[in-house]
Formats: sequence, C-alpha cells, structure tokens
Amino acid sequence: MSSVVDFNNLSTAGLESSPVAPALAGLRANEARYFKNKYDHDFTVEPAGNAKETVDWVHRILKEERDLVIAARPLEATGFQVANIRMAYVFYESGLSINVMYTIDDATKRAVGFKLSDGMEIPPELASRFKFARQKSKLAGTIRGSFFVIKGEY
Repeated sequence: MSSVVDFNNLSTAGLESSPVAPALAGLRANEARYFKNKYDHDFTVEPAGNAKETVDWVHRILKEERDLVIAARPLEATGFQVANIRMAYVFYESGLSINVMYTIDDATKRAVGFKLSDGMEIPPELASRFKFARQKSKLAGTIRGSFFVIKGEY
C-alpha cells in the first residue's frame, strides 16, 4: 500500500524499525516538501517489498557504477517522473536515503545522491569512498549528503 508523505505532520509510519526513525521521517518529509514546492508532485512511498523494481534499479546502478552494495535493509521506496527526470528513492533502516536523478533526454545530468539522517554513522561501504557535506533542514535537522555522477545507461 502506498502513502503520500505529509511534510506538515511528520510520521514515522513505515520507518519504525529504524534506530533513527524520527530523523529519517524528517528526511523523507524534506524530500516530499521539495517535490511539492518545485513540481507540485505528491511524494508517495510504499514498502520496499512492493517497490522491488525501483529498489533493484537503484541497487543495479550502485553495483555497476561503483561496485557498491548497501548493507542496510530497504524499508520504503518510490519511483516517479517529474518533467524530464526519472526519480527513485530508497529509504533504509540505518537512516540512509539514496536517490537517483536520471534525466531522460540529457545524459550529462544523471546522478546518485546519498543523504544520512541526523544521528546515524556513515555506513562503512560509503565512509572511505565519499565525503559528506552538511546542510540544515527544519524537518530533518542536520543532513549529511554526497553524490556521484552516473556514466552508464540504465
């Protein structure tokens, strides 16, 4: 069952097993607010088990581009298109959020982004390979983020 993320009333529904559930809920709400404000898109998530195609696509890109395998269990995911951009998000039990921004008609604007919920450690599989910048969010506290550019076709 999918649900629209309400960025006005934070809910940890679907994320309860995460040790940083409130911060992860804030991170998820922060993304929902961005897409509502920029594209008038309702950010809808579903359990990762119901979004296997999206989770598999994200994991394939990570594996083929950087030989990365995320150890944490995916809790929720979403895939959608806004304008000419295919988007995918996976929210993990550890507090990690991974998004893929894949422009349909411009191969130079494709990237994978990592965001760490407030209070979580950098996952070992990312720690030695990426530097994380900090940003403040009213909904999510301090978010640490990094990214890499996608070179292949997916």
